[in-house]
Amino acid sequence: MSELHHECGVAAVYELPRPDRAAVRRSSKEENDAAVSRLLPRMLLDIQNRGQLAAGMTTYQADRPNLLKTRRDVGSVTEVFRLNHRAKCEAIQRQLAGTAAIGHVRYATSGKDDRSYAQPFERQHIHKRKWFSFCFNGQLANYSVLKEQLLADGNHHLALDTDTEIILHEIGRILSESPGRADWLEVLQKATSRFDGAYCLALLTAEGEMVIARDPLGIKPMCYARNETLFAAASESVALLNLGFEPEQILSLPPGHAILIDPERGFRMERFAETGSPAHCFFEWIYFANVASTLDERSVYLSRTRLGVELARLERADDRFDFDREDTIVVPVPDTSKAAADSLAYELGIPCREGLIRNRYAGRTFIEGGRARRAKAEGKYTPLREVLQGKRVILVEDSIVRSTTMGVLLDRIRNVGLAREIHVRVACPPIIAPCFYGIDMSTIDQLIAPRYFPDGKLTEASQQQLADELRADSLRYLPVEALARAIDLPASSLCQACVTGHYPTTCGQALYQIALDHRGDEPDSQRTYELLSSALAAPV
Repeated sequence: MSELHHECGVAAVYELPRPDRAAVRRSSKEENDAAVSRLLPRMLLDIQNRGQLAAGMTTYQADRPNLLKTRRDVGSVTEVFRLNHRAKCEAIQRQLAGTAAIGHVRYATSGKDDRSYAQPFERQHIHKRKWFSFCFNGQLANYSVLKEQLLADGNHHLALDTDTEIILHEIGRILSESPGRADWLEVLQKATSRFDGAYCLALLTAEGEMVIARDPLGIKPMCYARNETLFAAASESVALLNLGFEPEQILSLPPGHAILIDPERGFRMERFAETGSPAHCFFEWIYFANVASTLDERSVYLSRTRLGVELARLERADDRFDFDREDTIVVPVPDTSKAAADSLAYELGIPCREGLIRNRYAGRTFIEGGRARRAKAEGKYTPLREVLQGKRVILVEDSIVRSTTMGVLLDRIRNVGLAREIHVRVACPPIIAPCFYGIDMSTIDQLIAPRYFPDGKLTEASQQQLADELRADSLRYLPVEALARAIDLPASSLCQACVTGHYPTTCGQALYQIALDHRGDEPDSQRTYELLSSALAAPV
């Protein structure tokens, strides 16, 4: 699924107050203060899969002039924090030494690809209670509505085209209206009351307070762990596991809840919004998350192996396919489809082989269009002729979004790898609708599946038509109901909007209708988000 890209990832770490803290700080102050600035980049590396465009970190230190200090830039975590240059890396860590930190990795679903959009966003202020930095994972479906309301009086100005700035100003406005020290639970309640969409946020204040929050539907994941000395949170559990926490210490933050930490009172968890049935993004288990992560008590790896079982169930039900032929092999498209491919092969008694080698330095194919994108796609995978030649290949992929990479890949498997037959098996239903909660697919015209499965219904004829366009011998998707079985959660607890067209929020559903109404518009026409305000204002 190399044509589909992540939203973002957040991480946070806090040295918890304890009775003997003063003695510890006196004995090894410099070493303790530098620990946070060392740990946070390590955590960001573990969630780098969620965004490779930009990275950043803000730290808090009570006894320096800049109570909050932020470093952010375009580039990978390694590039931004100079992890490959020991002296420069240590200098950065010393500059950012502190007792608490938040961090972010970004892939742009909105906004430009420059440093101004890198997170965290810091709001400096002469009053410490109004000085804060924050970052978030997700996307507000009603961004354009909030933007219009903010600018309506003519007294406000937005410098950037991103919902992150909207959240920054909304929190800042509420703080300005508060006469005393901020009650962050109340701030969250007021700020998020008008939010429609997905958001997991991490916030750090100039008074040493930290806030970690997850939206009432729990669309995006947020995990946390703590022991006597340290609290940490991240978009994925793998970052906490590699920090040294035991698996049983790592928990998922309940939807609509916030964790609040301050130097005096320490850790507490509170609910800030009413919650109903969750709507966890199923793509986290299918593709986005690291295979070593556990999200909402469900293993990513086990979910993907069960996808392979579901694929095998479909194959057994089709008596036209002979699995006993010695020339048949299963080949995963690297890397995230490997667990499903291994499981499918095991269930059917067919060898699973690495017939494709991924070139990890080929660059991102979503930047360029047309021929440039195709050229990038051709360099993304190298077919192994020694494995593929003369074989009947069952090619397992996570999903097919725009089809550019899949079409190129099938050509190379046939022409370079010399495979005799290619049968594509997709460990996901067809993507028929855009995502308005943080995944890089915002229009129907970007997707190939709506042309063949406009209502999401799978037929042998429609799947074969798509196979013919891609020049595959056959193609088969998983049905929607297989997702809940594989993830081991009720369908009612999952956001499956992109494969069903049914969205868990009001603005998400409104945006989908707009996308349907404007299907086939000129490529340079207004974005779906920009049309939301007028659509909501129109009479019913």
